[in-house]
Amino acid sequence: MTNIAIIGCGFVADLYMRSFASFPNQRISSVFDTNGARLDQFCTYWSLEATRSQEALLAGLPKGSLVLNLTNPKSHSAVNRAILDAGHHAYSEKPLALNMQDALALHGLADDSGLHLASAPCSVLGEAAQTLAKAAREQTAGDIRLIYAELDDGYIPQAPYKDWTSESGAPWPFADEFHVGCTLEHAGYYLSWLIAMFGPVQKVIAASAETIPNKPSADGTADFSVATLFFEQGGPPVRLTCSITAPHDHRIRMIGDKGVLSVKKAWSNSAPVRFHKRMILRRRLLEHPIGRRISLGKTTHPKVKRWGAAEMNFALGPMEMVEAIETGRPPRLAGDFALHLNEVTLAIQNAGRSRGVQGMQTHCDRMEPMPWAM
Repeated sequence: MTNIAIIGCGFVADLYMRSFASFPNQRISSVFDTNGARLDQFCTYWSLEATRSQEALLAGLPKGSLVLNLTNPKSHSAVNRAILDAGHHAYSEKPLALNMQDALALHGLADDSGLHLASAPCSVLGEAAQTLAKAAREQTAGDIRLIYAELDDGYIPQAPYKDWTSESGAPWPFADEFHVGCTLEHAGYYLSWLIAMFGPVQKVIAASAETIPNKPSADGTADFSVATLFFEQGGPPVRLTCSITAPHDHRIRMIGDKGVLSVKKAWSNSAPVRFHKRMILRRRLLEHPIGRRISLGKTTHPKVKRWGAAEMNFALGPMEMVEAIETGRPPRLAGDFALHLNEVTLAIQNAGRSRGVQGMQTHCDRMEPMPWAM
């Protein structure tokens, strides 16, 4: 079985470990973090083997192992490069890189080395996303004409975020979250679904702004963005909104000729997918308020209980990558898909007030559905 190691033991690492518990036949071989105290705390809690340097961890793994890069965003590029240079496949927390120059260089390095470089988020491999994609393919709502997607998290600067800690005791990294911005942190949750369904984005028309000043470490980073996306291969236009200002709303609505497909919880693999049939009642046109739940009717993937804001199995991406490596096929979240997701996300984040229309330079194929969602 492919070895899996972890670099970075912060807040999100606990979500990965709780998710890996749903795959009892897979173990984590080694772990490293630059903070020795945090490394010991994490490894003691999860009964893992600590490694005292990044170099030792990478050198101690068999070539072609899979290393999860769960470090702070500013370290993603350097750590991804170190993993690839050591001859290992890399699975990176989002974003893949903070600029496209680094992302392109990493993509080229992985390609030249015969290695895979993948990027979170992996919720696109989950039941809710796969069910929604199947309903769209089968035209449950007819032809999809328009999509609205929301990733608003509430007025986070007034939340008690300094009290938020992970399962093993890591603080929520508010300085990184505010400095990197909610678009880079969160847009991928729905962008990955949309790119998987409709293929590469051709044009992004976006704007972003800082709406709440004086957030710790933010330095003017946008905390709001709105984008209209047009796909290269046709398909419906999309309006995607991200913020840590507006009231919590994680809906995606796909408006079709016959009604609306909807999911209310982006961060839940088990979120119901509903079809709201359009009808006329007493001379009024409306969609059914509750809707019919759409189910695949098959066993899908291991689920995890809700922890904090998420009910996601964070191990779906790494485990799909392991299977791909062992069977000799490209992982769904790696290569061109990861690079294109990074480009679209950066285009939205960096749009500001005047960037306007941006043509995308990268491309990827539509994602093959999971076997249980065919």
